[in-house]
Amino acid sequence: MSPAAEVVVGLAILIGLIGVVVPIIPGTLLILAAILVWALMTGGATAWTVFALAALALVITGVVKYTWPGQRMRAGGVPNRSVMVGGLVGIIGFFVVPVVGLFLGFIVGTYVAELVRLRNVNIAWASTLHAVKAVGLSMVVELFGALIAAGLWLGAVVFV
Repeated sequence: MSPAAEVVVGLAILIGLIGVVVPIIPGTLLILAAILVWALMTGGATAWTVFALAALALVITGVVKYTWPGQRMRAGGVPNRSVMVGGLVGIIGFFVVPVVGLFLGFIVGTYVAELVRLRNVNIAWASTLHAVKAVGLSMVVELFGALIAAGLWLGAVVFV
């Protein structure tokens, strides 16, 4: 693969990493697709091993991303409905106040849903914080897998 093409793949992976943190684009899928294109164009056992390990890291952290925080929210008593309301308000907030509105909307939407459900300001806020921590944990887990995949690709490009 030419150095220019590797730079393009690297940029796609970088955009994917940004997409994990700022969920505007499907970052994990973009990273996996970029590494797949690199493996197809590069060929050989090393490229396909890197792709397989990167895919494995992304799949494992993808499963953990959805199970671990969900268990924590259930343990904290936060229902899925409140998180879905937070997510919907976050999406609306994204368009009202670009990027930052996503996070603010999620917090406000979850808080209002919990306030309606619990009818207690303090308990609703504690429940909202629990949901925000779980969503943050989900993002960190996904970023961890994405960084592993990116590191595997970078190591193969630089050292092989």
